[in-house]
Amino acid sequence: MFKKTESLRSKTNKEKVMVIDDLRHKFKVSLSFILKAVKLPRSNYYYATSSQSIDKDKNIIKLINSIKEINPNYGYRRVTMALNNDGYNVNHERVLRIMKKYNLLSSAFGKKKRKYSSYKGNVGKRFKNRLNRRFNTPIPFQKLVSDTTELRYVKQSINERIYLNPVLDLFSGEIISYSISNHPDFNSVFSPIKEAILKLPKTNFKRFFHSDQGVHYQNKRLNKFLKKNHITQSMSRKATCLDNAVIESFFHLLKIEIGNNFSTKEELINSVRNWIYYYNNFRIKTKLGGKSPIQYRKLVS
Repeated sequence: MFKKTESLRSKTNKEKVMVIDDLRHKFKVSLSFILKAVKLPRSNYYYATSSQSIDKDKNIIKLINSIKEINPNYGYRRVTMALNNDGYNVNHERVLRIMKKYNLLSSAFGKKKRKYSSYKGNVGKRFKNRLNRRFNTPIPFQKLVSDTTELRYVKQSINERIYLNPVLDLFSGEIISYSISNHPDFNSVFSPIKEAILKLPKTNFKRFFHSDQGVHYQNKRLNKFLKKNHITQSMSRKATCLDNAVIESFFHLLKIEIGNNFSTKEELINSVRNWIYYYNNFRIKTKLGGKSPIQYRKLVS
């Protein structure tokens, strides 16, 4: 060890720090002992270590910026997972510190958006809440949920709106099918449900379809179709959006991330389609271990 400390005197402070840290780890000696042996002031040591930390952060900052360019609404936890997925071993505390320091944290998720409601009372058959907020399942395509949301463009008047009707798989949050329409009519609600169910693989497990008590979900045609395909229908309690919290969360996420500055209907529709493709294939989730919905399904299936 003493031969190494003798050779340190001709080196720069940064080089000394690297050797000092190596010696501390190897010989289990105190920092004070080594600093005294190499005649390096403690203040110089800490200054050099802080400079090294800044140099190390430069590469991470570049990587975080590149991730945020593609995923501008990622918080520090998803950024950490994206870094880990790319082979960079960095913990969330360091990422949070860097993102705070350089103002890279997302601030989009405090906004509230309007909620569309299709409830018109008891106009057909209403079903019990079979799901009962049990949103987790280890089986793909066992629990499907759906709802309708309203999206507006240009001046956001009553004539400048479209309606999105997705079918979401609670296993991974994947959007299996969806429709975008000018009016919230029955066909726009029924068509993505039919599309999703007809392409489901066979299973021995009981399947569920959950929605709110909207007028179209009480329709006899939909009720008969679900029954014919051996799917148990389930409905939220009246005026209880938390009974369908996962699809509500999806709508909130969509509206926050696409924004509301659209000059034409076509621009809004393209943005929604592109975002759903991005969400299914590339937007990683903490609860899925840093995988996107489709990546997770393919990994587990």
